[in-house]
Amino acid sequence: MEAVETASRSTSRSLRRVGILYDERMCRHHTPDDEPHPENPNRIRAIWNKLQSAGISQRCEVLSAKEAEDKYILSVHGKSHVDLIRNISSQQYNSRRNRIASKLNSIYLNEGSSEAAYLAAGSVIEVAKRVAKGELDSAFAIVRPPGHHAEHDEAMGFCLFNNVAIATNFLLNEKELGINKILIVDWDVHHGNGTQKTFWKDPRVLFFSVHRHEFGSFYPSNDDGDYTMIGEGPGAGYNINVPWENGRCGDADYLAVWDHILIPVAKQFNPDMILISAGFDAAVGDPLGGCCVTPYGYAMLLRKLMDFARGKIVLALEGGYNLASISNSALACMEVLLDEKIVTGSTEAYPFESTWRVIQVVRQELKAFWSVLADEVPTKLISQKAPIPKILISSCDSEAEDVEELLQEVIRPLSTLRVDEDCRVLAESASVSWRSDLSNIDIWYATFGSNMWKPRFLFYIEGGQVDGMQKLCSGSMDKRPPKEILWKIFPHRLFFGRESTRTWGLGGVAFLHPESKNEDIVHMCLYRITLEQFNDVLHQENISSYDMSSPLFDLTSLDCVKEKGSINLEAVKKGWYHNVVYLGMERDIPILTMTCDLSDIENFKSGKVPLHAPSEDYANTLVKGLVEGGQLSEEEAVSYIKEAATKPL
Repeated sequence: MEAVETASRSTSRSLRRVGILYDERMCRHHTPDDEPHPENPNRIRAIWNKLQSAGISQRCEVLSAKEAEDKYILSVHGKSHVDLIRNISSQQYNSRRNRIASKLNSIYLNEGSSEAAYLAAGSVIEVAKRVAKGELDSAFAIVRPPGHHAEHDEAMGFCLFNNVAIATNFLLNEKELGINKILIVDWDVHHGNGTQKTFWKDPRVLFFSVHRHEFGSFYPSNDDGDYTMIGEGPGAGYNINVPWENGRCGDADYLAVWDHILIPVAKQFNPDMILISAGFDAAVGDPLGGCCVTPYGYAMLLRKLMDFARGKIVLALEGGYNLASISNSALACMEVLLDEKIVTGSTEAYPFESTWRVIQVVRQELKAFWSVLADEVPTKLISQKAPIPKILISSCDSEAEDVEELLQEVIRPLSTLRVDEDCRVLAESASVSWRSDLSNIDIWYATFGSNMWKPRFLFYIEGGQVDGMQKLCSGSMDKRPPKEILWKIFPHRLFFGRESTRTWGLGGVAFLHPESKNEDIVHMCLYRITLEQFNDVLHQENISSYDMSSPLFDLTSLDCVKEKGSINLEAVKKGWYHNVVYLGMERDIPILTMTCDLSDIENFKSGKVPLHAPSEDYANTLVKGLVEGGQLSEEEAVSYIKEAATKPL
């Protein structure tokens, strides 16, 4: 299915004045104890670094962030809410901050939250004002915390102030700007409930949101995002929701919605300006969104909107939690804003059957308000449909633990995507080089836990799960099985710790004391795999959000671990198995394992992190590995595990 858009612009319009705003101070908002979280400072840093390296910032006017004034925020939020966010970072809230956050829906707060929230709202106002005045043609505000979930009197869904809604009210209330009608396009994968409620009765604002809804089960998990929610009173018909029934929606689905709902209505509405709640969590590879929009797809969606409001468009960052994904998507959008080049590309996919169904019901619901939606979508078009997806990946804003649950066979790995100067997605990767280099280096991966059982380990290579596991493995890029398997005994201590895991549920999991002692014995199954595969196993074992554009453990690391005996990997330091330990050589091939480090051992000894016997399912998997590997009888294997679980550390 070809999708080609031609831009015919005058030479005078070819050099567009585009603003871009980034401020490191917005990174001061982070989890109180720096615990891993999908909405973290690296999101905006990654975008900014990507745009800088691509030379985008040099082609733009770089704007300074400004904190929003309370009077503008109060046009959207109640006084008690504004007072709370203004003061939440002060010392008087130190003892209450976490308790307040725990009572909110998917919110964390720290000493930097107030400043970041005021800067995010003020930054969107600033870029919107500059575009409205004609000082800029368009602009992108790289801001956080995001905003579209924040309601009149409540922070929720990672959002403190509703940045886009505040900027919209600012534009409408500053009469000298001449902005009387605004189109808000919310392409974040989650419904913009806060924005919708702000303009529910306001015909000056056409609010359009396309999002995963799944009949109210997807975050924010209510009926606000249903297609029947069309506005009220004078605002009836000015609220348009396009609620996906399932995940995995991609370019074809979004473009169909643009062509058959948004673009016709936008022509009839004729906005003076467009604000985009630009969440990139519907992007391919996003851990929370589970959809498949490519950078080319985002470029096309934006390009189609450039025909309205004389291209006066402001993008404000909302969600998006895969660092490479949001960076590539933002780059594709910035190229469109800057150059208005012909955007070419193609997709072999058709929209899902469910997409056509949603398009039809939305048009039916709104045709009384928008005459352009009165006609039926041609049967010839609707017949061009993809099968209903068989694998649905459900998630929500607050599910940070789902980071690695996207199957590679379902969503094309983002590491294979690159955007050229015409916003085309090319099957070439910045990570191809390291993968190619490390695919020629063999190591022995020594396993002491559930990976001793070959069927269990193979899921780290091939993807999937075995009985007893509550979490899927995504698999490795290189799915070739191990070249050899052998067993060895090492003088290290096996023990079990932590209360539960996402993969096995309640019960401890296996750890290896990184230091060896002659009186200790541990049975280990060694798999001969490539260093590239070892990187992918490291990534999965540590439930890492690392984007893998570079290796976690390279040849330099290999030389270092041989010399030092172990290496702590900073990129996955929050993972349980971030310490790579060198166990010697076997036939001139290095033996490596992964476990905790010595500081973790002290935490286990002190009780800060509990020692805990394994669950029955987990223990049975270890027994299967030892027995089928010919190391111990079933009775001996059970005794071996029991001793490891009960012997003091």
